[in-house]
Amino acid sequence: MSATLLAGISRTTEPRTMLRRFLALDALVTGVNGLAYAVASGPLGRLLGVDAGVVLGLGVFLAVYGAGVGYLASRPQPPVAAVKFVIDANLAWAVLSIAALALWLEPSTAGAVWIPLQAMTVAAFAVLQWSALRAMARS
Repeated sequence: MSATLLAGISRTTEPRTMLRRFLALDALVTGVNGLAYAVASGPLGRLLGVDAGVVLGLGVFLAVYGAGVGYLASRPQPPVAAVKFVIDANLAWAVLSIAALALWLEPSTAGAVWIPLQAMTVAAFAVLQWSALRAMARS
């Protein structure tokens, strides 16, 4: 990813600010998704064709994870090791989502669309965060 593209997306040329903004966006999307899963696990489970207990568990996990990523984004200088953990966790989530879709889950049509869509979104967060982290290392 080019620095120009990253700067356009994050509306800054300062790599640390880019990273913090990408972490904050990840935290917001993940946290809202987690809260929705936790609060509406029954209806969302039926919509996606996934067991409501699984949706509830994922919701609680995502809400807590999103809060952790939000805390990291709030740090003036997010620790590199913690950012790398978030990147790795996001990539693992994306891979596991696709694996679950292929190997274990039998979702509805909505679930078959939603699962890869959210996996691509999470993978995109990982790419943006990794690119901003690399830009920080070069500056």
